[in-house]
Parts: sequence; C-alpha cells; structure tokens
Amino acid sequence: MEDEAEIYDGIRAHFPLSFGKQSKPQTSLESIHNTTRRSSNQHQQLNQSLPSNPSPNPNPKGEDDDDGVEIGPPIPVDEDEEDGPVVGPPPPPRVGAEVTDDEDDDDDGEALYRIPVSNEIVLKGHSKVVSALAVDHSGSRVLSGSYDYTVRMYDFQGMKRDLSSFRQLEPSEGHQVRALSWSPTAGFFLCVTGSAQAKIYDRDGITIGEFVKGDMYIRDLKNTKGHITGLTCGEWHPDKKETILTSSEDGSLRIWDVNDFNSQKQVIKPKLARPGRVPVTTCAWHRDGRSIVGGIGDGSIQIWNIKAGWGSRPDVHLQKAHSDDITALKFSSDGRHLISRSFDCTLKVWDMRQMKQPLKMFEDLPNNYAQTNIAFSPDEDLILTGTSVERESTVGGLLCFFDREKLELVSRLGISPTRSVVQCAWHPKLNQVFATVGDKSKGGTHILYDPTMSERGALVCVARAPRTKSVDDFEVQPVIHNPHALPLFRDQPSRKRQRDKILKDPLKSHKPELPMTGPGCGGRTGTSSGSLLTQYLLKQGGMLKETWMDEDPREAILKHAEAAEKDPKFIAPAYAETQPKPVFQDSDSEDEK
Repeated sequence: MEDEAEIYDGIRAHFPLSFGKQSKPQTSLESIHNTTRRSSNQHQQLNQSLPSNPSPNPNPKGEDDDDGVEIGPPIPVDEDEEDGPVVGPPPPPRVGAEVTDDEDDDDDGEALYRIPVSNEIVLKGHSKVVSALAVDHSGSRVLSGSYDYTVRMYDFQGMKRDLSSFRQLEPSEGHQVRALSWSPTAGFFLCVTGSAQAKIYDRDGITIGEFVKGDMYIRDLKNTKGHITGLTCGEWHPDKKETILTSSEDGSLRIWDVNDFNSQKQVIKPKLARPGRVPVTTCAWHRDGRSIVGGIGDGSIQIWNIKAGWGSRPDVHLQKAHSDDITALKFSSDGRHLISRSFDCTLKVWDMRQMKQPLKMFEDLPNNYAQTNIAFSPDEDLILTGTSVERESTVGGLLCFFDREKLELVSRLGISPTRSVVQCAWHPKLNQVFATVGDKSKGGTHILYDPTMSERGALVCVARAPRTKSVDDFEVQPVIHNPHALPLFRDQPSRKRQRDKILKDPLKSHKPELPMTGPGCGGRTGTSSGSLLTQYLLKQGGMLKETWMDEDPREAILKHAEAAEKDPKFIAPAYAETQPKPVFQDSDSEDEK
C-alpha cells in the first residue's frame, strides 16, 4: 500500500492542481453587496425638503419630456417592445430618485435622478477629520488628507477587504493637510498643508520637490520668491502638467512651474478696499485653464482671465459676495455658472454673464471647516456639498444634492449621525460618490455606490474575497539537495588575520595607553625639556645647562648624605632619639658588571 501511495503522489505531481477537482460554489456577488447595503436608519434624512407632490409612479424607462432631466447612465430598455418590461435589475428604491410635477406645464413633466447610494463602504485610518480628498482620473487610487497631519494612499486594484491604505505620508510635521490635487496625467499629485511650502509627490508617494519659502521681512509680496505664511488651497492646472496654483494666508495667489521649485511664475495680489494683507481662503481653475478665481477673506470673489499682459487687477470683482470666509469655489465646465460655499452656512449659484446678484442662495447648510468643498455630478446637472454637525442639533452630517437648472434641493443623504461631512466628489468613470467625514477623534472616507450602476472602484474591493484553502489542495514541493547550505556543513573562514587586525586597533582591542617615558619637566614625564619658550631657547643655545636631568636620582640624593649626617639642621635633630639608623644598600661590583 505504501508503494501505491508513493506512485500516486509521483504521478499526481505531473498534473495541474485543478485536475480532477470539482469547483466549489463561490459566494455570490449579491450576498456580498448585501453586507454593504445602507440600512434604513441611514436613510432617515434622505429626501428631505423635496417638492410636496411627488409622482407615485416614476418613469421606469428613463424617458424624459422636454423639461425632464436625467442624471446618471440610462436604464437599459428592450428596444423590441415599446411597452415591454425593464431589462436588467430595477433601480433600488433608495437611490434618491424622485419625480416632481412641473408647475409651469400641465403635462406630467417627470425628472428621474439616479444617484448611486444604495451601498456604502468606509476607508478608515485617520484619527481626525479628513479635510482633503483626491481621486485620480482613472479611479484606481484615492488620496485622503487629515487634520492628523498625514496623507493616506488607497489603491482599489491592490486593496484587500480590510480596506487599508498601502502608504502613509506626513508632508509637513505639525501642519494640517488642506488640499490634494492630481496632475492631468495622474502621475504626480500636489499636497498643500498649513506650512508655507507645497510639496509634489509621484504616484507612489515619493517626494519630487518642495516649493521655496519667501522672505517674510519683505513687505511687497511681489518681490518674494514664494509664500511667507500658511497655505490655504492649491490645485493643479486641468491641462498643463507643469502648472500649479496656490493661495495663502499672506494675501496672494501664485502660479508655479513644477520644473522650477525655487521661484514662482506669477504673483497675484487681490484688489482690496484698504491697504494691508487679507488672506486668500480658496482658489480654483476654470475647466479650460483660461481663468482663475479666488475667495478673499473680506468675503469678495475675484476672477482673473489669463491673457497676454495680464496682472493682478481682477476682471470680475464681487464685493461682499458672502458675509464670512469662502471655503470653496467651482466653475461649471460650460462656463455658465460659478458655485461658492462659505462659512455663513450658504451655497450660492452665480451666472457668469450677470454677476451682480446670485441666481440662487441655498441657506441652512452648516459649515464649520475651511475645506468644505463643492462638486458636480458627471453630467453637471447636480451640485453636491456637505454639511457640518452643530453642537445642539440632532441632525448629523449630510450630503445635499441640488438641481443646477431648476435651482432646487433634490435630496439630502445622511452620511454620519455624529461627524461632519467636509469633502465630496462624484467620479465620472466609477459613477461613485465620495464623502469625507470626521471630528476630533476619528475620520474616514465614505464611498457610496450602486452595483447596478457603478463600475470598478468599491465593487472591486468588496467582491475580492480571500480564497479559503481546501484539504484537497496539492502543491509540488521541490527537494533541494545542497548540504553546504546548512550551518553544519558550511566551511568557516579563518579568523586569525581578522583577530590580528583587531588587536592592532586600540579602540577595538581596548588597549590602555602606555606610560610616557624619558626625562620630564615640571612634574610631567616625557614633556619638552622646558615648560617655557625662553628656557627651551636657552637650552638649545647652550646658555642654560641642567645637569640634573641626566643624573641618577639615587646617586644625587646620596651625594648629600655625608653632609647631612655631620651637620643636621631640620629633620634629624627633631627625631634624634627615635630616628633609626639608615642602612643603604652597598653597591655590588659583580651586579654592576
């Protein structure tokens, strides 16, 4: 029987591992996604402040009237039958889809909003509020920066089910991370912290360079090579991979070239009512890169058009646009609208053709963080922003969606009952919504998705379940015959030469210093023949002779023995009665020879 078992094992080693095995049933994706589905408690604040007459039967085909708007990818429809059933799974009931009656037309104008929020995962790791968020254009890597001074990098392709980051950075010790931005090629990213110097990293988190800091003792900001106080915001140019825009508390905006970290390309000083320095709280590029906008600490919004010979004078200046600091500004891609968010708990929509008054002002949007931003849906029909948690309020952090054309609230989504929502984004390729939350003790990034509408991203992480080992697994273990690899058979090299080298080194051998030999002077053995320069010169010239240095000390003492015995003066009379007779060793002629 033992021989048969050995023969079987030898033959089995020549076949692939999957030979003769039956595939075991795998966990279905449906059951996996059910574990991440948002509960009904999380939707208690969803769809608040919506129109009072919602249609009970939303359009299942996604067909729009002249005034209808469809957000997100359309629902697949069977083209063979006009009134046929919907092909594929129906949209989830909790995706924020609502249809409102059109007040202007008598016909039933229906709008179907498809927001992918049925499922949710959370990227954890930060110990404080997550204040910065950046998702690359392909949707494979996510950056999150926090008030705990760190930046965490997440990779959807290599992330396991524990949803942990693969790298953690601390750009500037003791400074909060305030903004993150990917380059147009997604090969590098910009990191803006509370320090005066922004940093550039590559895709793997390796530092490429750090912009120079200006001289804080120069009053004119145009004469400094960089920012002199903490940065507030920064953004990479949408098309040019070497151009970066930053804003600072020193009251200036600066355009940088990545190829030169020692000086900026352009310095922009906002227009102020009074001379002085007012911080620039936020900045943003236009989608085509031809304009930049800055939010000033006095509540004004200023826009500069980049053209030949342009300077610090703004082309558009909105005084008192907000009653408090502006936290975010965002251009629409068509250039029609500008969206602003502020500490005054409002969100305003501005028409670029008529900037005197806002088209719409949405109120009751609490904001306690200077990094609360604004985002658009992939088709830019929806505007989304987060809200902060107030002390005595029972409402948690919300993610609010607004219709850009109708200028009305579409949906409110409860993200966290106790933590504020700061940053948000809606990725166009993944069709997933990102929202960062946090407080003084914890922070994280919530990713909302829908298995029927979203692609890759969070779906890849959730569906990647680790395979459990089976008792039937077989793997050929090769036998390596190399006895000299074992310590028992390894030839030990000779150590004699190494020991001799160590003995010669006084530091390694701990050898004590040898005593100094030869004549000395002034009680110091082995020193120069005289402690003074004059003595040395006199001895060298033969003018000063000291014969005692060449004499034997014993003979020099015994030379005075006879005189001391005949004429004692000091010690001998005092001890005359008790002093023993000194006995000196007689010289032995044989020993001397």
